[in-house]
Amino acid sequence: MTTVLVVDDQPLQRYGFRMLLDSVPETDVVGEAGHGAEAVRKAAELRPDVVLMDVRMPGMDGIEATRRIAAAGDRSRVLVLTTFDLDEYVYAALRAGASGFLLKDARPEELLAGIRAVAAGDAVIAPALTRRLLHEFARIVPPPAGGSAEDPRLSALTDRERQILVAMGKGWSNGEIATRFVLSESTVKTHVGRVLSKIGARDRVQAVIFAYDHGLARPHAD
Repeated sequence: MTTVLVVDDQPLQRYGFRMLLDSVPETDVVGEAGHGAEAVRKAAELRPDVVLMDVRMPGMDGIEATRRIAAAGDRSRVLVLTTFDLDEYVYAALRAGASGFLLKDARPEELLAGIRAVAAGDAVIAPALTRRLLHEFARIVPPPAGGSAEDPRLSALTDRERQILVAMGKGWSNGEIATRFVLSESTVKTHVGRVLSKIGARDRVQAVIFAYDHGLARPHAD
Protein backbone atom coordinates (compact mmCIF):
# COMPACT_ATOMS: atom_id res chain seq x y z
CA MET A 1 0.00 0.00 0.00
CA THR A 2 1.37 3.39 -1.05
CA THR A 3 0.19 6.33 1.03
CA VAL A 4 -0.38 9.62 -0.77
CA LEU A 5 -0.88 13.26 0.24
CA VAL A 6 -2.70 15.29 -2.45
CA VAL A 7 -1.73 18.96 -2.63
CA ASP A 8 -3.65 21.36 -4.89
CA ASP A 9 -5.40 24.66 -4.31
CA GLN A 10 -8.40 23.55 -6.39
CA PRO A 11 -10.85 21.42 -4.37
CA LEU A 12 -12.26 19.78 -7.51
CA GLN A 13 -8.76 18.83 -8.64
CA ARG A 14 -8.04 17.24 -5.25
CA TYR A 15 -11.36 15.42 -5.39
CA GLY A 16 -10.56 14.02 -8.82
CA PHE A 17 -7.18 12.72 -7.70
CA ARG A 18 -8.69 11.21 -4.56
CA MET A 19 -11.40 9.44 -6.55
CA LEU A 20 -8.80 7.93 -8.86
CA LEU A 21 -6.40 6.87 -6.13
CA ASP A 22 -9.13 5.47 -3.90
CA SER A 23 -10.38 3.36 -6.81
CA VAL A 24 -7.29 1.13 -6.76
CA PRO A 25 -6.24 -1.08 -3.84
CA GLU A 26 -2.54 -0.22 -3.93
CA THR A 27 -2.89 3.47 -3.04
CA ASP A 28 -4.33 5.18 0.02
CA VAL A 29 -4.95 8.94 0.17
CA VAL A 30 -4.07 9.83 3.75
CA GLY A 31 -4.69 13.56 3.46
CA GLU A 32 -5.17 16.66 1.35
CA ALA A 33 -3.69 20.16 1.44
CA GLY A 34 -4.74 23.34 -0.32
CA HIS A 35 -1.48 25.29 -0.08
CA GLY A 36 2.22 24.79 0.52
CA ALA A 37 2.36 25.52 4.25
CA GLU A 38 -0.40 23.01 4.89
CA ALA A 39 1.40 20.48 2.69
CA VAL A 40 4.61 20.82 4.73
CA ARG A 41 2.72 20.42 7.99
CA LYS A 42 0.71 17.40 6.84
CA ALA A 43 3.73 15.73 5.24
CA ALA A 44 5.52 15.92 8.61
CA GLU A 45 2.44 14.69 10.45
CA LEU A 46 1.29 11.93 8.10
CA ARG A 47 4.65 10.91 6.56
CA PRO A 48 3.11 9.74 3.26
CA ASP A 49 5.16 7.75 0.78
CA VAL A 50 4.35 10.24 -2.00
CA VAL A 51 3.23 13.87 -2.06
CA LEU A 52 1.39 14.87 -5.24
CA MET A 53 2.41 18.53 -5.40
CA ASP A 54 0.82 21.33 -7.40
CA VAL A 55 3.23 24.15 -8.30
CA ARG A 56 1.16 27.33 -8.41
CA MET A 57 -0.67 27.92 -5.14
CA PRO A 58 -1.40 31.02 -3.05
CA GLY A 59 0.94 31.75 -0.17
CA MET A 60 3.74 29.16 -0.06
CA ASP A 61 3.96 27.65 -3.53
CA GLY A 62 4.76 24.07 -4.43
CA ILE A 63 8.44 24.75 -5.00
CA GLU A 64 9.08 26.06 -1.49
CA ALA A 65 6.92 23.30 -0.03
CA THR A 66 8.92 20.72 -1.97
CA ARG A 67 12.17 22.22 -0.72
CA ARG A 68 11.03 22.04 2.89
CA ILE A 69 9.68 18.51 2.62
CA ALA A 70 12.87 17.27 0.95
CA ALA A 71 15.07 19.09 3.48
CA ALA A 72 13.23 17.42 6.36
CA GLY A 73 14.78 14.12 5.30
CA ASP A 74 11.64 12.09 5.95
CA ARG A 75 10.41 9.21 3.82
CA SER A 76 8.08 11.35 1.71
CA ARG A 77 8.98 11.86 -1.94
CA VAL A 78 7.48 14.63 -4.03
CA LEU A 79 5.89 14.12 -7.42
CA VAL A 80 5.19 17.49 -9.03
CA LEU A 81 2.04 17.94 -11.09
CA THR A 82 2.02 20.73 -13.63
CA THR A 83 -0.02 22.00 -16.56
CA PHE A 84 2.95 22.69 -18.85
CA ASP A 85 5.70 20.23 -19.77
CA LEU A 86 8.35 22.96 -20.22
CA ASP A 87 7.59 25.21 -17.31
CA GLU A 88 10.48 26.93 -15.56
CA TYR A 89 8.78 26.26 -12.23
CA VAL A 90 9.21 22.55 -12.81
CA TYR A 91 12.98 22.88 -13.09
CA ALA A 92 13.08 24.86 -9.87
CA ALA A 93 10.98 22.14 -8.23
CA LEU A 94 13.39 19.44 -9.39
CA ARG A 95 16.29 21.40 -7.94
CA ALA A 96 14.29 21.80 -4.73
CA GLY A 97 14.19 18.03 -4.33
CA ALA A 98 11.22 16.70 -6.30
CA SER A 99 11.59 13.17 -7.60
CA GLY A 100 10.02 13.99 -10.95
CA PHE A 101 6.88 15.36 -12.49
CA LEU A 102 3.81 14.51 -14.50
CA LEU A 103 1.33 16.60 -16.41
CA LYS A 104 -2.06 17.08 -14.82
CA ASP A 105 -3.70 15.64 -17.92
CA ALA A 106 -1.68 12.42 -17.70
CA ARG A 107 -3.68 9.25 -18.21
CA PRO A 108 -4.79 7.54 -14.98
CA GLU A 109 -2.44 4.61 -15.57
CA GLU A 110 0.47 7.02 -16.04
CA LEU A 111 -0.26 8.76 -12.75
CA LEU A 112 -0.56 5.47 -10.90
CA ALA A 113 2.66 4.17 -12.46
CA GLY A 114 4.40 7.42 -11.55
CA ILE A 115 3.31 7.14 -7.93
CA ARG A 116 4.55 3.55 -7.74
CA ALA A 117 7.90 4.52 -9.26
CA VAL A 118 8.45 7.44 -6.90
CA ALA A 119 7.42 5.36 -3.89
CA ALA A 120 10.00 2.76 -4.93
CA GLY A 121 12.73 5.40 -5.01
CA ASP A 122 12.88 5.87 -8.76
CA ALA A 123 12.34 8.99 -10.84
CA VAL A 124 9.21 9.05 -12.93
CA ILE A 125 10.84 10.91 -15.82
CA ALA A 126 11.92 8.58 -18.60
CA PRO A 127 15.61 8.87 -19.59
CA ALA A 128 14.89 10.43 -22.99
CA LEU A 129 12.57 12.97 -21.39
CA THR A 130 15.14 13.60 -18.66
CA ARG A 131 17.62 14.58 -21.36
CA ARG A 132 15.15 17.00 -22.92
CA LEU A 133 14.15 18.49 -19.58
CA LEU A 134 17.65 18.92 -18.25
CA HIS A 135 18.85 20.55 -21.46
CA GLU A 136 16.03 23.05 -21.08
CA PHE A 137 16.70 23.27 -17.34
CA ALA A 138 20.32 24.20 -17.94
CA ARG A 139 19.25 26.90 -20.40
CA ILE A 140 16.49 28.46 -18.30
CA VAL A 141 17.85 28.03 -14.79
CA PRO A 142 21.67 28.33 -14.79
CA PRO A 143 23.31 26.24 -12.06
CA PRO A 144 24.57 28.18 -9.07
CA ALA A 145 28.17 29.37 -9.10
CA GLY A 146 30.69 27.47 -7.06
CA GLY A 147 30.25 23.94 -8.40
CA SER A 148 33.66 22.34 -8.68
CA ALA A 149 35.24 19.03 -9.64
CA GLU A 150 36.99 19.21 -6.26
CA ASP A 151 33.72 18.39 -4.52
CA PRO A 152 34.55 15.55 -2.09
CA ARG A 153 31.50 13.64 -3.28
CA LEU A 154 33.07 13.43 -6.74
CA SER A 155 36.39 12.36 -5.25
CA ALA A 156 34.60 9.47 -3.57
CA LEU A 157 33.51 8.03 -6.93
CA THR A 158 35.54 5.35 -8.69
CA ASP A 159 36.46 5.94 -12.33
CA ARG A 160 33.63 3.63 -13.42
CA GLU A 161 31.13 5.37 -11.15
CA ARG A 162 32.15 8.74 -12.57
CA GLN A 163 31.57 7.36 -16.07
CA ILE A 164 28.14 6.15 -14.99
CA LEU A 165 27.30 9.58 -13.55
CA VAL A 166 28.36 11.30 -16.78
CA ALA A 167 26.21 8.87 -18.77
CA MET A 168 23.25 9.54 -16.48
CA GLY A 169 23.81 13.26 -17.05
CA LYS A 170 23.47 12.64 -20.78
CA GLY A 171 20.08 11.04 -20.19
CA TRP A 172 21.16 7.50 -21.02
CA SER A 173 19.02 4.62 -19.80
CA ASN A 174 20.53 1.68 -17.92
CA GLY A 175 20.29 -0.33 -21.13
CA GLU A 176 22.19 2.31 -23.10
CA ILE A 177 24.87 2.51 -20.40
CA ALA A 178 25.18 -1.29 -20.35
CA THR A 179 25.64 -1.40 -24.11
CA ARG A 180 28.20 1.43 -24.20
CA PHE A 181 30.35 0.02 -21.39
CA VAL A 182 29.72 -3.68 -22.13
CA LEU A 183 28.13 -4.35 -18.75
CA SER A 184 25.03 -6.21 -17.65
CA GLU A 185 22.03 -4.09 -16.74
CA SER A 186 22.11 -5.50 -13.22
CA THR A 187 25.72 -4.32 -12.87
CA VAL A 188 24.74 -0.89 -14.15
CA LYS A 189 21.88 -0.76 -11.66
CA THR A 190 24.34 -1.55 -8.86
CA HIS A 191 26.69 1.21 -10.04
CA VAL A 192 23.80 3.68 -10.26
CA GLY A 193 22.80 2.85 -6.70
CA ARG A 194 26.33 3.44 -5.45
CA VAL A 195 26.57 6.74 -7.32
CA LEU A 196 23.30 7.95 -5.81
CA SER A 197 24.50 6.98 -2.35
CA LYS A 198 27.90 8.65 -2.66
CA ILE A 199 26.63 11.96 -4.03
CA GLY A 200 23.64 12.06 -1.71
CA ALA A 201 21.04 12.06 -4.49
CA ARG A 202 17.55 10.80 -3.74
CA ASP A 203 16.99 9.53 -7.28
CA ARG A 204 18.19 9.66 -10.87
CA VAL A 205 16.80 13.12 -11.59
CA GLN A 206 18.74 14.60 -8.69
CA ALA A 207 21.88 12.83 -9.95
CA VAL A 208 21.46 14.44 -13.36
CA ILE A 209 21.11 17.87 -11.76
CA PHE A 210 24.26 17.13 -9.75
CA ALA A 211 26.09 16.25 -12.97
CA TYR A 212 25.02 19.57 -14.54
CA ASP A 213 25.97 21.54 -11.45
CA HIS A 214 29.48 20.06 -11.47
CA GLY A 215 30.18 20.45 -15.16
CA LEU A 216 29.91 16.76 -16.00
CA ALA A 217 26.98 17.31 -18.36
CA ARG A 218 25.93 20.20 -20.53
CA PRO A 219 23.17 20.96 -23.03
CA HIS A 220 23.49 19.11 -26.34
CA ALA A 221 26.48 17.09 -25.16
CA ASP A 222 26.99 13.89 -27.14
